[in-house]
Amino acid sequence: MKKIRIKKTFALLLATGILVVLALSGCSGGKSAGDVVPGNDGDSAKSGSSGEQVTITHYTIDSEDRTFIEKLIPDFEAKHPNIKVKVEKAPYEQFDSKLQTLIAGGKSPDVTSHYGYGGFAEYYNKDMLLDMNDMIKEDGFKGSDYSIPDDLMKIYTVKDHVYGIPVNMYVTLMLYNKDMFDAANVPYPPSDYEDKSWTFDKMVEDAKQMTHVSNDIAKTQYGVDFTWSERDMRPLYFGAEPYSQDTWTNGGVPSETYFNSPEVIAAYNKLFNLILKDKVSPTTEWSKSVAGQNGDAFVTGKVGMTVSGSWSLAGSNDFPFKVGVAAVPAGGNDKVRSVLFVDPLLILKGSKHPKEAFEWIKYLVSDEVQEKSIDLSGGNPPVNTKAAETYYKHFDGIDPADVKKVYEGAVKYGFESYNHLITHYSQINDMFINEMQPIDTGHNTVEEVMPTIQKKVMEIIKR
Repeated sequence: MKKIRIKKTFALLLATGILVVLALSGCSGGKSAGDVVPGNDGDSAKSGSSGEQVTITHYTIDSEDRTFIEKLIPDFEAKHPNIKVKVEKAPYEQFDSKLQTLIAGGKSPDVTSHYGYGGFAEYYNKDMLLDMNDMIKEDGFKGSDYSIPDDLMKIYTVKDHVYGIPVNMYVTLMLYNKDMFDAANVPYPPSDYEDKSWTFDKMVEDAKQMTHVSNDIAKTQYGVDFTWSERDMRPLYFGAEPYSQDTWTNGGVPSETYFNSPEVIAAYNKLFNLILKDKVSPTTEWSKSVAGQNGDAFVTGKVGMTVSGSWSLAGSNDFPFKVGVAAVPAGGNDKVRSVLFVDPLLILKGSKHPKEAFEWIKYLVSDEVQEKSIDLSGGNPPVNTKAAETYYKHFDGIDPADVKKVYEGAVKYGFESYNHLITHYSQINDMFINEMQPIDTGHNTVEEVMPTIQKKVMEIIKR
C-alpha cells in the first residue's frame, strides 16, 4: 500500500480530472491583518439583486452554536431592507434526511452547510449545489477582502468553479485537565507540534499515571479519551491509508479500500488497546454512566486528556476544572496528526433567490460579523484571519499563545475530514458505528470485525 502523500500544500481531487486544492498554511496564515482589506457586509446594488423584498431560508442544525445566526438577522435586514432571512432547523441526526425531503418537495433552502453526516462530496455528486462563479464575478468578490486565506477558498473550488465559501475552521486538538495532571505530578503536554517528545506512547505513559479504576464509579478516573475524528479516518493517524489514492480523482469514490489490511488492523488495535489492554481510556458504557447518553466524560472531570474537534474547546470556559490545550501527539504519520473540518456556506441549486443568498453569505464572513460571532456562538472558530486573533483569546485561563500554536500546528499537520471528501458518507458512517460497537465492548476483536467492514464499505460505495 502506498504511503499517502500530504504536504503543507496538497491537492485533493473531488471529481474525475477535477482538482480541489487545500494548501495548508495555517488558520492564521494568508495575509496579515495589515495586508488585507476589510470585508464589506454586502451591497444589493453591487450584487445585482432586484430590490424587490424577498425571503431567503438558512437551513442549519438546531443547536446554539448554529442558531445564534438568528441574533444577526435584525442587523442584516436593517442593512438590506429588501431581504428577509428565515432560519430553518433540524437535529443533527435528521439534518441530511430533512434536507433531502425539503429539496424533493420543492422547498429547497437557499443557504446551508454540510452540518450532518454527509459532506461536500456527497452534495456535489448529487448535483445539489449552485455554481457561484457568475455571482462572484459580477460582485467582484475576493476571499482575501474578507480575510479568508486563498488556500481555504480553494477547498470547495472544483475545476475553477466555486461551490462554497468557508465560514468556520475546526481542527483536531487535545484538551487536558490541569487539576488531574497536578494531582498526579505529571508535566503538562506541549502545545508545540514541533516538540518531538510528545508521542502517542508518551501520552499512554502519562495516562497510566492518572488512571484509577475502582468498583466505586465515583472513584474511577481515566487518563485519556482518544476519539480522534470519524472511525474510518483514524488509521491515517498511524500512517495507514484506508482508501485508494484514486478516491481524490473519482469524485470521492474509491476503487479500493483497505480496511482489512494488516496496516489498518494494526492501527485500530493501537486505539482500541487504550480501552481493552492499556485500560487508560473509558469504555462507552462507563462514559454513558457518568456523562449521559450523549455527554462527554471529559467535562465531568474524570478524564485527564481528550483528543477531539476544537468544538470541545468552545465549552471550556464552563468546565469545573482548569483546562489546558495541547498538540495531538505524534502517532507515526509525520504528515498527519489532525483532522480539519472547514465548514463552507453553500447555495443550493433550488434557491429561488441566489443573489440575495450570496449577500447573506458575504455578511456572515465579513470581518466584523466573524468576530462578533465568536461570542454569540459560544466559541465557533472563524475562518477570517483577523477574527482568529480574537478567537485565540476567547478561552478563560488558557494562554492565547497556546491556542494559536495548537491551531497553526493542527492545520500544518492536518487533512480535511473524510466526511467532506467521500460520497455516500452518511451511510458509511452509520455502518462503522454499528459494526465497531462489538470491538468497543470487547465482544469481538478488530481482526474479526474488519473483513465485514471491508465488504460493507465497498457495497455502499458501489451502490
